[in-house]
Amino acid sequence: MAASPFALAGTPLSGTSTSKPTPGRLPGRRALYVVGWLAALIAVWWLLTTGTGVIGSGRFASPQEVFLAFRQVLVDGYSNARWHEHVARSLMLVTSAFAVASAFGVALGLAMGASRRVEAFANPIFLFLRPIPPLAWIPLAIVWLGLGDAAKIMVIFVAAFVPSVINSYSGVRQIDRTIFEASAMLDVTGWRYWREVLIPGAMPSIFTGLRLSLQASWTTLVAAELVGATAGLGQILNQAAQDIYPGMILVGMMSVALWGWLMTLALGWVEKRATPWKVSA
Repeated sequence: MAASPFALAGTPLSGTSTSKPTPGRLPGRRALYVVGWLAALIAVWWLLTTGTGVIGSGRFASPQEVFLAFRQVLVDGYSNARWHEHVARSLMLVTSAFAVASAFGVALGLAMGASRRVEAFANPIFLFLRPIPPLAWIPLAIVWLGLGDAAKIMVIFVAAFVPSVINSYSGVRQIDRTIFEASAMLDVTGWRYWREVLIPGAMPSIFTGLRLSLQASWTTLVAAELVGATAGLGQILNQAAQDIYPGMILVGMMSVALWGWLMTLALGWVEKRATPWKVSA
């Protein structure tokens, strides 16, 4: 049989161990830990602000002030929209940019890891563009696409694209050599080779890249929405900073943290079903 034209790797594939997964902590106990830490954090927060006044409200809002600010944006609205409208706009931007960046990034990373020719062609361009910070693309995005959502999606796309490429590429290079040799002996080629060898073998590393891409998307969203936004969680933060409104600033920060966490949980749910063989840590 002819040898596989794809690059071979020498390190074992992570997540392919045949040992049985060790049981983790009970979900109920873990939830109690989280609730306990949150309760302790809120208690300390209240003590330092309202209870003792060590931290003045002009520097850091108290829990009561954050609650009132949240009620304001939820019921009456703030900065041109109510809370759910800000959330919907930000989720649309993040989801669109993340989905496109992940699709192209994973495909390019797999192709670079599988083919020396693709790597030789794409790697120099990728290495040249990679050091440029995503926020440096904002002026060019505005020139090309204006102040609308397309410019924001472009900036978030750039931030999410790099981690997905790097980790997908690394995932292919970490597949055990014997897997490639076995696929060559069985004459596994074409789309079947990608579906049964490359993609499953690189899957754990791919999802690592997707988590990093999602984090980069939310980080960049806030900066992207500082320019020309009419609604969005970044717009809440921008307007609250101009109004010197600490309570609303914390509402914006907590909203970003909440929805970023929820999307990370959703991605983890997808990962568990896409990689059922992966041993839990």
